[in-house]
Amino acid sequence: MSFVHVLDDNTINKIAAGEVVERPASVIKELVENAIDAHADRIEVEIAAGGTSFMRVSDNGIGMSRQDAEKAILRHATSKIVKVDDLLTIGTLGFRGEALPSIASVSRFSLTTRQAGSELGTEIKISGGSQPEIGETGCGIGTTIRVEDLFFNTPARKKFLKTNNTEGGKINEFIIKLAISNPQIAFKLINNNKLAVSTPGNGDLKDTLQSIYGGTVGSALLPLEFEDEDIRLTGFVTKPSAIRSSRSWQTFIVNGRIIANRAIAKAIDNAYHALIPKTGYPLVALNIHVPQNTIDVNVHPQKSEMKFEDEGRVFKAVYKAVLDAIRPKDEARQLGNMAAGVEKAEIDRHVAHSWQSMQESLQNEPEQAAGKPYMESLLGAKDAGSASSAAVRYVPVYEERRQAAMHWREASAVPEAGSDVVSDAVSGIAADVVTGTVSDAVPDSAPASMSKPTSMSMSMSKPTSMSVPVESGGAGVCPMVPIGQVDNTYIIAQDADGLYIVDQHAAHERILFDRFSARAGDIPVQQLLVHLMLDFSSHEAEIIEANLPMLKELGFGLEPAGPKQFRLTEVPADVPSGEAEDFIREILAALEELHKPSAAELRQAAIATASCKAAIKAGFKLNFRQMEILLTELNDTAMPYTCPHGRPTIIKFSTDELAKMFKRTGF
Repeated sequence: MSFVHVLDDNTINKIAAGEVVERPASVIKELVENAIDAHADRIEVEIAAGGTSFMRVSDNGIGMSRQDAEKAILRHATSKIVKVDDLLTIGTLGFRGEALPSIASVSRFSLTTRQAGSELGTEIKISGGSQPEIGETGCGIGTTIRVEDLFFNTPARKKFLKTNNTEGGKINEFIIKLAISNPQIAFKLINNNKLAVSTPGNGDLKDTLQSIYGGTVGSALLPLEFEDEDIRLTGFVTKPSAIRSSRSWQTFIVNGRIIANRAIAKAIDNAYHALIPKTGYPLVALNIHVPQNTIDVNVHPQKSEMKFEDEGRVFKAVYKAVLDAIRPKDEARQLGNMAAGVEKAEIDRHVAHSWQSMQESLQNEPEQAAGKPYMESLLGAKDAGSASSAAVRYVPVYEERRQAAMHWREASAVPEAGSDVVSDAVSGIAADVVTGTVSDAVPDSAPASMSKPTSMSMSMSKPTSMSVPVESGGAGVCPMVPIGQVDNTYIIAQDADGLYIVDQHAAHERILFDRFSARAGDIPVQQLLVHLMLDFSSHEAEIIEANLPMLKELGFGLEPAGPKQFRLTEVPADVPSGEAEDFIREILAALEELHKPSAAELRQAAIATASCKAAIKAGFKLNFRQMEILLTELNDTAMPYTCPHGRPTIIKFSTDELAKMFKRTGF
């Protein structure tokens, strides 16, 4: 008896659908790319319920004859390639011949198509991979494909889909990227009977970007152009003042194909280095043209990645093109030939260093994810040699400084933890830092022994292995006492049990999260003297309209002011008005990621984002007074060991662990 069987076509198509049809956006991607390959200049997409119940893609392309339509629904049937050598010079978006049969195997599928000169078109209906029904019908020139009840015959896969808003947002994002990559095509997206995207299709990329993102973004666009031998770059980037908190509005197009590429993204980040915050990303619409035989597009089932013959050269070209675009033109004109030569050498050096760093980071990514394996500039210790043998297991770290800090604390008359004064002081840390009022030195009332710390360095091979025990309540009966600050990011502290490293941003984020959560709907707000007019995409506008009451509870007063535009009248007191727009966009991104969220989950996600934005940032220098308040507040939180997003706030080194690290055991 044979145990090896040849699978039937229906089973093969369902297996292939697992790679080709991941979600509704995957269906839209395949169908719209086919429409582009059919030389359409008008493409209309309509969806309902995030694409899970209904999707329609109509184009005015060349259409298909009945014979071609019948072949198109067969596995590995395509008009894009004929032989294997054609893979080296693929000029179309689709070429695998898997899309239509895979989609038809997991949905109720119908196709109507007609070529110019034919009186009647062809109609094909397939339900879940069953035998196709083929007939004639009246229709316009081009092709229309309807996909209904996606995954109706694979319920397990359907359960893994996210909310309708999230799935609709993925489709919206992909249509936008396709419109940017094909400004000569007029795209229209209708979502739940509402017009979401509409582009002019006049071939002007700037007009396309303005129709998608609005006139505000259009005024911040900077043209980009670069050409060197067989590499050509065109497109637009934005001024450093126009940024968002994610890469969702960065589009990379190589020979007409939308791709994701870390090297290109890294080159753009390097060009904007020191011009934008680390968490900000500019708008980028980048068209890259390279010889077709120098790339391989057949490396990913969804064709979203691409291999370059010389990726380092592409990295260098992107870096140079973006750098020239954002550099002031007056400065560019002043550069002579000599300066240009020096600049080219500097760019070559910087690019080589950045490229090498990126390659090393990709290889060592798992190790880097664990965090920095070293601490720098720890405060020096005084005389610790007089410690008694009974205190070997607990050697006070800088005992003199600890006692001085305690005396200073008593002299400063710090109120009880949890009082309004302490709470206001901690919440004011971020505001003080932003306005530049934080003292870079120790307060005047601090003892002299704290004013001039000695510096030393210590290296640890695996600090992440020192885990903090999960306890209920605060960090312990004996509060942590600050010793100093490392890299203006981590607070070094101690108590009777050992040494602690505290991430100041994550700690303050936890404090604010607990405080905002306890206030329920009574978050203090500040009225804006000058209201801000905010432009959103149609998808973002829908989410805002559906969650206006919740945003109001969080302290954001938003009022509709026009199509896809809202007036911001008030913001939470802890949020600077200049960060309000990025804050709201991060809340929207969090809402999209939740699967069928309840009101409590929506509020928790929004509060977590609010806490993150309002917390003090890494790189801000704190004085001892502020560090004491931060540690006291953290000690009183219910869950002091992680921030609301799950990152650790504290790493503890017990006295036993310290003794092992310094080889003080076994004597």
